[in-house]
Amino acid sequence: MDEILGQLGGILLRALPTFFLVVLLHFYLRRMFFRPLERVLRARYEATEGARKLAEQSLEKARASAEHYESAIRAARARIYQDQEQLYRRLQEQRAADVRKAREQADEGAWQAREQLARDVEEARGKLAQETEALAGRIAGSLLSRKAVA
Repeated sequence: MDEILGQLGGILLRALPTFFLVVLLHFYLRRMFFRPLERVLRARYEATEGARKLAEQSLEKARASAEHYESAIRAARARIYQDQEQLYRRLQEQRAADVRKAREQADEGAWQAREQLARDVEEARGKLAQETEALAGRIAGSLLSRKAVA
């Protein structure tokens, strides 16, 4: 057993320089390679996150601008529709006024035509009455002159 322990002690003694070299290599690599690598990776991550956050902020601004533009477009459309509706109402009122005026003119023309027709009828009746008197006188004269000759 002592012999085995002695052999183990010899192996450990020969392995000690390798162990110290590995520990020394570990600290050297950690200080010279991994720390700068971690700094670079951290800086890269922060830059990536910063760019991502900046992109998200830009996207939010774009959404806000899009909503603003859409609301402005909706408001403009509403104003246009209101203007069109007002124009339509004015045109309807103008058309109704024109129709009323044309109807009044037509009624006035019809009234004047009726008046003129009534005057013409009265005039024609008067002429007809005169002609009837004259014609009746001529017929009566003609009939009387035939009896006298007969």
